[in-house]
Amino acid sequence: MPHRASCSDSVASVSASESDLADRARTRRLYLFVLIAIVLGVVVGLVAPETAAKQKSFGDGFIKLIKMTIAPLIFCTVVTGIARMKTLKEVGKVGAFALLYFEIMSTIALIIGLVVINVIKPGVGMNVDATKLDTSGIKQYIGESSAAPTPSPAPAAPAAPPRAAPAPAAPASGATATAAPSAGKPAGKPAAPPASSKLTVKGFLLEIIPDTFVGAFTHGDILPVLLLALLFGFALHHAGERGKPITDLVDRFGHVMFGIVRIIMYAAPLGAFGAMAATVGASGIGVLVSLGALMACFYATCLLFVFVVLGVVARLTGFSIFRFVRYIRDELFLVLGTSSSESALPRLIARLEALGAGKPVVGLVIPTGYSFNLDGTSIYLTMAAVFVAQATNTPLDLSQQIELLIVLLLTSKGAAGVTGSGFIVLAATLGAVGNVPLAGLAVILGIDRFMSEARALTNIIGNGVATLVVARLCNDLDVQRMRNALSAPPPDPDPEQIPTAQVAHPGAPREKP
Repeated sequence: MPHRASCSDSVASVSASESDLADRARTRRLYLFVLIAIVLGVVVGLVAPETAAKQKSFGDGFIKLIKMTIAPLIFCTVVTGIARMKTLKEVGKVGAFALLYFEIMSTIALIIGLVVINVIKPGVGMNVDATKLDTSGIKQYIGESSAAPTPSPAPAAPAAPPRAAPAPAAPASGATATAAPSAGKPAGKPAAPPASSKLTVKGFLLEIIPDTFVGAFTHGDILPVLLLALLFGFALHHAGERGKPITDLVDRFGHVMFGIVRIIMYAAPLGAFGAMAATVGASGIGVLVSLGALMACFYATCLLFVFVVLGVVARLTGFSIFRFVRYIRDELFLVLGTSSSESALPRLIARLEALGAGKPVVGLVIPTGYSFNLDGTSIYLTMAAVFVAQATNTPLDLSQQIELLIVLLLTSKGAAGVTGSGFIVLAATLGAVGNVPLAGLAVILGIDRFMSEARALTNIIGNGVATLVVARLCNDLDVQRMRNALSAPPPDPDPEQIPTAQVAHPGAPREKP
């Protein structure tokens, strides 16, 4: 009998090893196929722009498929994580650490963008006349009256512009006038709330509260789902043993949703090809050359932030930022192809749980971070605002730039992780400050879609690092498991194993260094 047991164990070990090798091979294939699809999309966009423009539906369709799973995945992850916590004090601790971290990193990102754009000054010398710009392409972002090529109002009454000209939502079909920023934007959901609601705390808070239970899942916004999941999780935790069957049911439903994500990912190369081909076909290479200085400056700043600022944070947390980027490379290529950080959200949740971060921390930090910790968007907002001022010869003294920074600390919160949302927030901010002509946004409209890729990549890396930092601060990070996972080839997230592994022992202590 012992001999039989030994043989069985050996067979099981070999089977597990073969399964692991298969997962790694599947991961490498996805990474390779997405990369090939991106290259093909660029080639088709340059060679046959008219044909490339027709491929946009592939990118839109893939993002819609992914967004279809985001709300239920967040709901299941947060509910099961909270319901199985020992005490609800842990939720408050995670939330406090997360919000503090978000505010610090967002402020650093805004300041870095402001400093770099003032040092490099890529817009100086362009001498753009804002009164002669074609503003037809930006009307859907800043409104008809604001888009008129006239100087912006004086800053004496900063609250007037956003009330007079709120930023309208994108068309329901997802189409745009000439706007490359909305390429890859899924249909059926407005690009962002009106500018006015983003400039008031009251409006922002009211938008978080859903009209109905089902309504939280129908609009595609993350924060209403998170609020509902928190309340549902608290109620199940308070119910104790009576709520356990519901908790188990929600957990099983989460397994199914991860399985759906895994199926959808087979379409990732097609989605990346469609989005990239449509973008290059619509914009062409000329716009990249003419505004290459701003793009190069922005990409370099994002790299600086990721590998220096986040690199230091990662090192203090106990891991290498280079190994972490390698670990989530599949998700990064997916984001690169779609320019939407939300497209990788389901897989990012699975990756971080597999890395050793506690399920409650992942469930709370990731959804919140997608609204409050958009580091790439923060860098973009300060750089783009000052660039428009430089290009249109609009002087901005130190006090005006500080005012811009303060306004951006508010307006940058709640920007969705979808394509084009950063441009809408920028329009709302310039309208609120009133120092920079809104018509000047037409200068960067053509390259915003390409800049959105760097924004999305920086956003997803920043939120991944934030989750590990908060998990470490809350003693809910298996440090040894994290180091082992980062040292090995990145595994393929298994929806049948990852959620269970984190839920089976919710109160188990995490290993400390």
